[in-house]
Amino acid sequence: MFHGSMVALVTPMQVDGSLDYAALERLVEFHIDNGTDAIVAVGTTGESPTLNEADHCEVIRKTVDFAAGRLPVIAGTGSNSTREAIDLTLAAMEAGADASLLVTPYYNKPTQEGLYQHFKAIAEAVAMPQILYNVPGRTACDMLPDTVARLAKISNIIGLKEATGDLQRAQEILDRCGDGLDLYSGDDATAREFMLMGGKGVISVTANVVPKAIHEMCAAAVAGDRAKAEELDAPLAGLHENLFLEANPIPVKWALAEMGLIGHGIRLPLTVLSDPHHDAVRQALRQAGVL
Repeated sequence: MFHGSMVALVTPMQVDGSLDYAALERLVEFHIDNGTDAIVAVGTTGESPTLNEADHCEVIRKTVDFAAGRLPVIAGTGSNSTREAIDLTLAAMEAGADASLLVTPYYNKPTQEGLYQHFKAIAEAVAMPQILYNVPGRTACDMLPDTVARLAKISNIIGLKEATGDLQRAQEILDRCGDGLDLYSGDDATAREFMLMGGKGVISVTANVVPKAIHEMCAAAVAGDRAKAEELDAPLAGLHENLFLEANPIPVKWALAEMGLIGHGIRLPLTVLSDPHHDAVRQALRQAGVL
């Protein structure tokens, strides 16, 4: 259903932390102009942990409105509360989002059966396409391939964002789920290989700053053109590394501010990128042809 470069979009803010919808509209146009294949609104990169429910739903609604059907919008609606995840997913569907992205419940450490029942309950409550999201490095909760295979049998669970960076695991899920589930990389550094193995795309942080390059690299990788994909990805290696020098989205928001696309607003407990990392991020932007 979805493929290619899906940007994990930042949520622009003023210096005081208030939401900057004018900048959000500029970002949506930036991605449309540069070939991004879909926008993921209010995921981890969109600072979902610090947006209250009203902000969360409004950013999704505004993103859908700004996109105006020109590219799909996937709404981050995950929570460690099943009831809250259902409420957010219902709100996203009502706002016109094309799908939801549901992270594994963080902090409370459910069992594999708990994960199955959590995602099953959301899928049964909200009749929209749903993409699961496994990122144990942030959530302290790892959804194992057996659980993914069970969930792939639910008709409106259509994809998985696998962000472990473990290509062996990705291959196992591909082998087990076949055409029953679309797999997307959630790790920019390994995304090229993930797609060459059979993944359908990447939900990308790097695409925030180099959308055209990520779109072209994804198109080559999904088509199985290894040589072209490697050639396009090579100048982006510095971004894949240095946009994670501090917790995402700290470096990527700073990079976008350097590019003049957004201001320096970010919500506590996150802070603006530390001075010692500025040169490394600038150099990665230059290497990628941005500055």
